[in-house]
Amino acid sequence: MEEGGVTEERGGGFAGGCAKFLILAVLVVAAILGGFWLLGDTLSKRFFGPTAETVAQSSLQGLREQNRLVTFSARYVAVVTSKQTRLGLTAQKTMIMPGNVRYEVDLGKLDQRAVEWNPATRKLTVILPPVEAMPPEVDINNIRQYGEGGILMALTDAEAKLDEANRKAAQDELVRQAREPVPMRMAKDAARRAVERSFAMPLRAAGIDATVEVLFPDERSGKSTEQWDMSRNVQDVLANRW
Repeated sequence: MEEGGVTEERGGGFAGGCAKFLILAVLVVAAILGGFWLLGDTLSKRFFGPTAETVAQSSLQGLREQNRLVTFSARYVAVVTSKQTRLGLTAQKTMIMPGNVRYEVDLGKLDQRAVEWNPATRKLTVILPPVEAMPPEVDINNIRQYGEGGILMALTDAEAKLDEANRKAAQDELVRQAREPVPMRMAKDAARRAVERSFAMPLRAAGIDATVEVLFPDERSGKSTEQWDMSRNVQDVLANRW
């Protein structure tokens, strides 16, 4: 009995030692595997993380989904006068027509060829479609009219003709004001800032050191041809990669 007890006690000690050895071995292997995983994760982020091209592609897709970008809005006032002479009588009316104009960029026209990455200068260039001044939204409630020559207007349809001429002339004047160089430049600058942020923020979040330049078709011709030859659009870069 005592010998049996001694034998059992020795067996238990041997089994306990094996268990401790196995646990220690598992911990060592887990530590080694964890180290390899951490190293692999670091290398993956360092060498195989998101590139400027892939980030730009995602940003471009996000912009396209917005369809149209309202960059700027302005209020204009048109003052026009029309005159008619009939039967030796003269009538004239003056119309004051206020209206609001929105400036938009059709982001649906963007494609991957509009985004170019220059690895030498680390610059991402985006070519936007032209800014469009939308048709004026006339503020009907605040239209004011002043007239002279009531006799002619009472005897003929001169007043209706004057009103029609004034409405057309006033709307044309609102469009002319909206397309002046100053508001168009302000609308382009607003669009430029918005699109620059849309690309620059994801690039910074991905840890990519890059600058973003947004141009319009009429601005691209003034750029250096050498720079454009060095650049590659995102579509070509991704096609070569895959």
